[in-house]
Amino acid sequence: MIEAALSLPGVHLGVVSQDPLERLPADVASRLGAHWRVQDVTDTTQLSAAVTQLRARLGGIDRLFGAFEQLQVPLAEVRALLDIPGMRPDAARRFRDKALMKETLRAAGVPVARHALVTHADDAWTFVRAVGYPVVAKPPAGAGARNTERLGDDAALARWLEEQPVSPERPLLLEEFLTGREHSLETVSINGRAVWHSLTHYDPTPLEVLEQPWIQWCVVLPREVDDPRYDDIRAVGAKALRALGMDTGVSHCEWFRRADGTVAISEIAARPPGAQITTLISRAHDIDFVRAWVTVQLFGTFEIPERKYAVGAAYLRGQGRGVVTSLEGLDVVAREFGSLITDYRLPSQGQSPSGSYEGEGFIILRHPETDVVVRALRRLISTLRVRLG
Repeated sequence: MIEAALSLPGVHLGVVSQDPLERLPADVASRLGAHWRVQDVTDTTQLSAAVTQLRARLGGIDRLFGAFEQLQVPLAEVRALLDIPGMRPDAARRFRDKALMKETLRAAGVPVARHALVTHADDAWTFVRAVGYPVVAKPPAGAGARNTERLGDDAALARWLEEQPVSPERPLLLEEFLTGREHSLETVSINGRAVWHSLTHYDPTPLEVLEQPWIQWCVVLPREVDDPRYDDIRAVGAKALRALGMDTGVSHCEWFRRADGTVAISEIAARPPGAQITTLISRAHDIDFVRAWVTVQLFGTFEIPERKYAVGAAYLRGQGRGVVTSLEGLDVVAREFGSLITDYRLPSQGQSPSGSYEGEGFIILRHPETDVVVRALRRLISTLRVRLG
């Protein structure tokens, strides 16, 4: 992100971070206009003080942005305090607070999972009696399926309430468990209008991957992104962004296609996607999507790229317990799919498991035909094994 901003003409860049300047490569650090270190970059008071200092050093600030999910509300609050253009706190909270998000979307007629913000144990029991099992329990401002759990019966709910005591000061979110195929929808918006989109297929859902340590997660970005079968989610996604207050930026929406063919929004983030999806978009179009996003944030412009490839990622998760001891099948993968591989990060011996659905590494493949990528990913995850011990 920093290098992308520095590569754009006319940009004088200041950076606020919790890391010392020395963490940046010397050639990058030397091109910064200013750097300010804080203890907690998500604390609005600290962030505001830092930005005020940088404004004095830089002679003014025209834009303030960052990619981190937990930064979006503090950034919006500082923009409002210092009168910097960009998303304001009310809109940022609608994206960040998942209960508020779903209330806003439902009021706008956008299909979403039924939910309840639980502040007392009785709220939880009332919700499951109305919705039925399974339900999904999560923090109201979570990210990346962290601390998310599927509850399948009364015993599981009772255990969860005991382990996660809820209160008005510490609410938790219960949601209807959506069934079907999970996907993502990435959108570029300019002045409140969706001008471009991409999408992916998850195989299987991130929650299922977290529940089953043996599953190797895959994400496929199909080449046929404008196919009519996606017309419904494009329309629903654009409607959801308008309701939440997206102005100019990139968003990441997770959604389901139910067994009956209808769509439902799971949640939307006002930031670029994680899990290597930004890289997948870059490879599908032969562009630098990080640079494109930074250009949107700084100048409010976006050049529509040509979709040249289908792209997919296999996430390599260790099998067993302990640390990484070996990587089996790499010779077969290199022989069969070497020409399709664009990017990879392989697990290293002695590496500890990440505990996330992204695992300990990844391999990205691309080809002009979507079916070729899908078949190659299935073969890859059945061949490559990360052993723990």
